[in-house]
Amino acid sequence: MKTINLIIYLFIASLIFSCTKSDDSNDSNVRTYADVRADFNQTNFSTGINDVSLIGVDYSFWLYRVIIPDVDFTNNKRPLIITLHGFSGGDPEAHKNTGCYAEPGFSALDAIIISPNNRGLQWFDPYNQAQVNTLVDLASDYLPVDTSKIVISGYSDGGNGAWWYSEKQPTVYSAGIPMASAYGSYNPDGSARVVATPTFVIHGENDELFPLQNTQDWVEDTTTAGSNSTLVVATGLTHTQPCDYASYLQDAATWLVNDIW
Repeated sequence: MKTINLIIYLFIASLIFSCTKSDDSNDSNVRTYADVRADFNQTNFSTGINDVSLIGVDYSFWLYRVIIPDVDFTNNKRPLIITLHGFSGGDPEAHKNTGCYAEPGFSALDAIIISPNNRGLQWFDPYNQAQVNTLVDLASDYLPVDTSKIVISGYSDGGNGAWWYSEKQPTVYSAGIPMASAYGSYNPDGSARVVATPTFVIHGENDELFPLQNTQDWVEDTTTAGSNSTLVVATGLTHTQPCDYASYLQDAATWLVNDIW
C-alpha cells in the first residue's frame, strides 16, 4: 500500500512540477520566495493536526505536519519544535510517524510542532536544508512563535539531523534533542567539535543498530570539548521502539523549561 501511495505522490509532484515550470523562458513561471511565503501565509492552520504541502522556490514538493496547540495566542507566543523522522525509504507518510512520541512528549509545552518529510534523503541534504530552514523562517514570521524557543529534535536518522542542525545553526535553535542517534563530529586532529546548541540526548539501552556505547563516547568527547550535552539512557529500549520515547521527551520538556528557557 505504501508503494502505491509513493507512486501516486511522485506522479502528482511531477504534474505540479511540469505544469508550473513548463516554460523557463517565461518570467511569469519563475517561482520566487515571495510566492512561497504567500502560499504558507494563506494556509488555514487549525487547532490540532494539519497535514499540508508547500512548493519551494526550486519547485521542490514539501510534505509536512503542523500541530497547533489549543491555547489563546493573545500575547502568548509559543515554542516551536521541529521534529525529524527516522529512515523512511521515501515513504510520503513518514512525517506522520513522529506523532506517537513528539505530540505526547512535548504536550506540556503547548508548543507548535512541525514535522517535515525528508523524501528519503539525509536531513543535511541541500533539499532538506532548504525545507527545514524555510519552514522555521515561515513559521517564525506567520505563526505565533517565540523565536527564542526553537528546538530541533529527531529520532534515528532524524536524531543525526538534530545533532547536525544543533552543531551548524546554534543561533537558530535554543536546544537540540537527538534520540537513538549515531553522530560524531571530529576535527582532523581527532578532537571532538563543540556543539554550541545545548543538547538533551536520549538513547536506548539496548539499541541494536546504533550501540549505546558509541553515543556515550561521543557525548563524553564533545562535552569535554566544551559542549553542553546531557545523556539520558532509555532503560531497556531497542532501536525499533520510538513511541516508547514519549516519557523521555517529557523529561526533555522539563529540561527545556528549567535549564534552557
